[in-house]
Amino acid sequence: MSETASGETDHAAPVDPLEALDRLLRDLRSARTGLSTRDAQRRLGLSGPNELVRRSSEGWWRALSRQLLHPLALLLWVAAALAALSGSVPLAIAIVVVIGLNAAFAFVQERHAEQAVEALAAYLPQRARVIRDENETEVDARELVPGDVIVVSEGDRVSADARLLDGSAQIDASALTGESTPVPVSTDSGDSHVPLILARDLVFSGTTCVTGEVTAVVYATGMSTELGRIAALSQRGGHEESPLEKQVRRVARLIAIVAVGLGLAFIPLGTLLAGLSLADSLNFAIGLIVANVPEGLLPTITLALAVGVRLLARQGALVKRISAVETLGSTSVICTDKTGTLTRNRMTVTQAWTHEGVLDFQNLSMPPAATSAPGQLMTAAVWCSNAELAQPPGAKPPDGTKPEDGTKPEDTGIGDPTELALLRAAAKLGIDPHRSKKDRLAQFHFAPDLRRMSTVDRVGNTVVVHTKGAPEEVFPRCTHIADGTAPRPLTDEDRATIEAVVDDWAARGRRLLALAERPLAPSETTENLTRGQAEQGSTLLGIIAMIDPPRPEVPGAVDRCHTAGIRLIVVTGDHALTARGIAESVHIGKNGLRVIGGDKADAMSDRELDAALAGDDEIVFARSSPETKLRIADALEQSGRIVAMTGDGANDAPALRQADIGVAMGRSGTDVAREAAVMVLVDDNFATIVGAIEAGRRVYDNVRKFIVYIFAHATPEVVPFLAYALTSGGIPLPLTIMQILAIDLGTETVPALALGREKAEPDLMRRRPRPRSQSVIEGVMLARAWGVLGGVSAVLVMGLFLLTLVDGGWTFGADVGSGELHDTWRQATTMTFLGIVACQIGTAMAARASRTSLARIGFTTNRMLLWGIAFEILFAAVVVTIPPFQAVFGTEVPDLWLLTLLIPLPFIVWGCDEIFRWWLRTHD
Repeated sequence: MSETASGETDHAAPVDPLEALDRLLRDLRSARTGLSTRDAQRRLGLSGPNELVRRSSEGWWRALSRQLLHPLALLLWVAAALAALSGSVPLAIAIVVVIGLNAAFAFVQERHAEQAVEALAAYLPQRARVIRDENETEVDARELVPGDVIVVSEGDRVSADARLLDGSAQIDASALTGESTPVPVSTDSGDSHVPLILARDLVFSGTTCVTGEVTAVVYATGMSTELGRIAALSQRGGHEESPLEKQVRRVARLIAIVAVGLGLAFIPLGTLLAGLSLADSLNFAIGLIVANVPEGLLPTITLALAVGVRLLARQGALVKRISAVETLGSTSVICTDKTGTLTRNRMTVTQAWTHEGVLDFQNLSMPPAATSAPGQLMTAAVWCSNAELAQPPGAKPPDGTKPEDGTKPEDTGIGDPTELALLRAAAKLGIDPHRSKKDRLAQFHFAPDLRRMSTVDRVGNTVVVHTKGAPEEVFPRCTHIADGTAPRPLTDEDRATIEAVVDDWAARGRRLLALAERPLAPSETTENLTRGQAEQGSTLLGIIAMIDPPRPEVPGAVDRCHTAGIRLIVVTGDHALTARGIAESVHIGKNGLRVIGGDKADAMSDRELDAALAGDDEIVFARSSPETKLRIADALEQSGRIVAMTGDGANDAPALRQADIGVAMGRSGTDVAREAAVMVLVDDNFATIVGAIEAGRRVYDNVRKFIVYIFAHATPEVVPFLAYALTSGGIPLPLTIMQILAIDLGTETVPALALGREKAEPDLMRRRPRPRSQSVIEGVMLARAWGVLGGVSAVLVMGLFLLTLVDGGWTFGADVGSGELHDTWRQATTMTFLGIVACQIGTAMAARASRTSLARIGFTTNRMLLWGIAFEILFAAVVVTIPPFQAVFGTEVPDLWLLTLLIPLPFIVWGCDEIFRWWLRTHD
């Protein structure tokens, strides 16, 4: 076996990143000095580029075929086939053109609104530092291969999964683990008996180095990394239909069954009972099918959803799938994160306790001296920190501009948010928040299980150990308390006082840190100093309370959720007391709030979790894991709720995909989360979610409005055919099939589209969420559309048709196929056509309100509808007066006195519907 072949075999075989380091390097055929450039190029051909691969999107031809084969389109295909068989080739061609136009319109709108976001591929950094040919160099991160030795330092994003060779660092792994606290990693902290993600001598693709520097050997790239594995999981599964899509599909099937059933039923009825010829009966069946098919339904629904997408984008919510807009409107439960969504994602020091008392940072009139107890406390916080403010307080950016979000220059920085908050608080007291890195002699990193960190620093001529952490971890290591110029021993009374302060602040949802220090004796050295030796016998300096302030707009948004009947559940990784405090401060749980800890939630069986989530009370799930999020979403959906779930980490991707609406954070979220979600919040703001729900409700409301509008015209289109069939041709056809197509595709479409832009009704956010099982079409809607609006229109247009015929000398049963009566019949069908158009105007105005009086909404508030009505009138005029169109649609200009009869029709139709809506309101 050649060296190259052997190398390729070894490279392709999986390796165990937790095995002994020398063995790992041997298996990777690498060394601490890295690879040669030639070797790396060979390996790149084998392992492939270091990038995440997106699932290929649906081909354009498949998306277009879905529009051509939708049930409503299939129904029109049937009508076209029947027309061709009966010899009406021009009619068949016209119907096919209608199918094509509808499909093209819906296809363009869908592709427009669903542009894929190449988020995962963009998540990896563009450049990486690597050791090649024994020299450090920069390469494109796509060119990293297993066996490469990379260098990662403060501020760098890790480009691949790697095992540490040298150094130590703090890694922000929140994108994978959900832990907001940086994780310490070092070469001497390996453990072969833990899951990979918990190993402390590994770094993973997509994580970020907060502080420190390491060199590491790459063992996995691209889709083989932990990030790639999660991305692959989140891409499983096909397209999930929204509730509206399912309802429209059911409605389309219902329309198809009714239309085909009526058409087939009237073929024997027409020939046997009415005495019509088979050809006439077949034409009648085609007309009945075409009259029953709302050709404008699909494109208007698609456009309404696309308008919703654009509306949400202007509000800061980017929706990747247009059907999700409607799902948002039916949301009944929001499972929300706390940090960054309910809060500003900016830790702020609120209070500090020392032996001198409590210092309120929010009402700081005159800062205490640096030598005071609060000054000593905050000085220790500066020393015991790895964060760094971007600029000294008061400094201006080089270009003199201000940050877009209004943040002051001293508010920005690099590092842990908690440490940055401490530095900002120190700056408030006039303490320099910048320290010299050369004065750091040693560090005992923060560990989640220990919940504290310590640094060994040279302060002047003295070496001091500074410790900060959870009060319950720092107190036991303190034997003294700072008191004036010299520390004194801690007494039981001191401990009782401090515990009372801690309990009080914790109950208010504050995050607490205790700080302590211990000067090292001259005989102590840092070389062999252990953590226990360094921290034991410390002097307690004080307690600091912090809070991530709630966003000011959130309480109002929460109140709107309550009014709208939307249940709120907080799912956070924070401490229970902190989460409860924030939740209550923004009005979540106004009528009682349950708090369930992460350990308790993890221990629950599915049945117990279902029971815990039953009801409508609001809950806080604290210290929650990503698995808990996924289980919560699944349990709520199983109970029939429609769930919106927020998330920001890559580990949230499964839960975001499971929920009906996965909502990712645009600022703080990872691109993996954005990829899994169907909506991305540009501003990470909870209020934006509520605004999106309102927009979704508005879209759904508007869909129902133009369904009423479109369905209302089925009655005046079908009744003329029934009159023709049931009188055995004694009453001639009042409307031709081509005129029906002119109505359904020409005069009807633009006003229907305008109804999709109708503003929200006043009571929209005072309605309870609709059940998942609720149909988009209800009995009251059909009664209103077919009975009131359609019935009144049918009576009016049939009256106009018969009046025109009688005025022209027609008598019952007279032949209108030739002579003067044929011209009279063409005028009469034209009046039927124009009568339906006039009734459409009244229907369009009436359909703007579901139950509210149109006077409350305003007659002229929908300007697009007014333009749509103008277009409708113009289009009808063209069809009736222009000779080529007269020939195609069989129209003729009626007498002037007949045209004046059209004027009151819109007002009659709208007036009857106003009476019907008044009756509905008074009988609720």
